[in-house]
Amino acid sequence: MSTPITVLLVDDHEVVRSGVSAFLASQPDFEVVGEAKSGTEAVELAKKTVPDVVLMDLVMAKMDGVEATRQVKAVSPRTKIVVLTSYHQDEYIFPALQAGAISYILKDVKMDELADALRRASQGEATLHPRVASRVIQELHGANREELNPFTELTDREMEVLKLIAKGKSNSEIADGLVISVNTVKGHVSNILSKLHLADRTQAAVYAWQQGIVRR
Repeated sequence: MSTPITVLLVDDHEVVRSGVSAFLASQPDFEVVGEAKSGTEAVELAKKTVPDVVLMDLVMAKMDGVEATRQVKAVSPRTKIVVLTSYHQDEYIFPALQAGAISYILKDVKMDELADALRRASQGEATLHPRVASRVIQELHGANREELNPFTELTDREMEVLKLIAKGKSNSEIADGLVISVNTVKGHVSNILSKLHLADRTQAAVYAWQQGIVRR
């Protein structure tokens, strides 16, 4: 008998974890090696169990699924991340994929289809919900850009924050310089990453330099 596919379940709803766990337990080729109700727990369990696949929720307290995906991939690069969520907006799709998720599935999926996606992920094959795949293709083809400046959607204040990020300033330094709160800065940073489809502030800084927003 072949070695089972080890799976770590991450979702802040116990009913979701229990339902998926029970179904996978009925399949001969899966072994659920842990369950986590937060991103923080997911990273710790990934360190201990080094699962083949993590089934990752996105919206959770303390640490969301995007950051958890990034950190799980850091502690266990071999682990494949399959996102299972109710959200299909750009601000969820692109950061999750950029953070390292191989698949993105919506929670209206049937259990058999979910199991197949986990099997494919364990082999390095991606699965995208049709709605998600459509957005990714549109983005790759530039259908949503209409030859506009990529920074058109940023507000003046977000542009200020982006320039300061590119200059290596921390959130507290940006807050002091613009005379706003750190929480407000965090909000601006989150909006910048979402609008530009970037995973973190490092990517934002590199992108700003590449696009000539700041110059040496």
